[in-house]
Amino acid sequence: MFEETMELCKMPSGLHNPVMLREVIDYLDLKPGKTIVDATAGLGGHALCILKNIMPAGRLICIDRDQESLELARENLKDFGSSCEFVHSNFVDIDTVLGSLKVTKIDGIVFDLGLSSFQLDNPQRGFSFQNEGPLDMRLDRNSYICAYDLVNNLNEEEISAMLWNFGQERWHNRIARFLVQERQKHPIATTRELSDIVVSAIPYKYRHYRIHPATRTFQAVRIAVNRELEILETALKKTIPLLNPSGRICVISFHSLEDRIVKLNFRQLAARGMLNIITPKPLVPGQDEVRDNPSSRSAKLRVAERLAR
Repeated sequence: MFEETMELCKMPSGLHNPVMLREVIDYLDLKPGKTIVDATAGLGGHALCILKNIMPAGRLICIDRDQESLELARENLKDFGSSCEFVHSNFVDIDTVLGSLKVTKIDGIVFDLGLSSFQLDNPQRGFSFQNEGPLDMRLDRNSYICAYDLVNNLNEEEISAMLWNFGQERWHNRIARFLVQERQKHPIATTRELSDIVVSAIPYKYRHYRIHPATRTFQAVRIAVNRELEILETALKKTIPLLNPSGRICVISFHSLEDRIVKLNFRQLAARGMLNIITPKPLVPGQDEVRDNPSSRSAKLRVAERLAR
C-alpha cells in the first residue's frame, strides 16, 4: 500500500520530494472526499500527493505567506482545477482564511516549517550566508520589518537576547558586541557582511564545527523577522478546534525551539481531552531520505488526532 501511494505521488520533473512525504501522507489518513489544509504550501510537493489521495470530490486549501512560492504551487497544481484553492496568507490567520472560504471544519492539516531550496537558493531573499545578498529574510516580502532593520537598529542587549532566545547561540554576547561595533562604521547591509562579522566574533578554535559558525545567528534573525515561534504557537491553538473528530494534524519542525512548542501544545491539548497524540516521540527521516536530501536531517514530525467532545 505504501509503495503504491508513493508511486501515485511521484513528483514531476523539477519538483523535488518534500521532507518526510511518505510519513505525512500515511499519517494524514487521507481518503477521497476529505477536506485538507496545507498550511505551508511551498511549491506544492506535499499538496500534489495529498490531492492525488483525496480525489475525487476532495478539497485542498493551500496557504503560504510567500507569494512567489504560492504562484509556483498554483502552476504546479493547475491540473486539479477548483479542487485546489490558493490563499496568500499567514497560517496564524487560518481561522479567518477558512471562514472566508465558508469552511467550518477540516479533516487534516500539515505544517512544514522549513525553508524551501527555492527560498534559500535565491540570494535576493537574504536567507543564506552561502551567497551574497541583501539582508532581507522576510517570508512575506510585503512585511515591513526585514533583517537589515533588526541588525542595524536593535541595541547590543536586544541583539544578544535575540541570538540566544531564537538561535541558542553560545557566543551571543560577543557577536552582539561585534555587530554593534561594526555598524558604527557603516550599516551592515548584506548576508556576507553579517556572516563575516559573526565568524570574526567567534574564537578561532570554535569556528570549525560541523555547521557553519553563522548558522545559529541567521536562524535567530530569520525567526525574529518573521515572528515564527509566536505565530506557530497561536496557529496551533487556533487549528485544533477546526479539525473534525479523527482529523489529523502533522507538524514538521527543523529545530528544537519549534519542536518544543509543538510537543508542549499537543500535551496540553491532550490533557484537556481534545487530542490523541499519535507520535509520543517525533518521527525522523530515514537514512535513505537523509542521504538523498541532507537538508532533511534535522526534521522532526509530530502527529496528533482530534478527539470527539
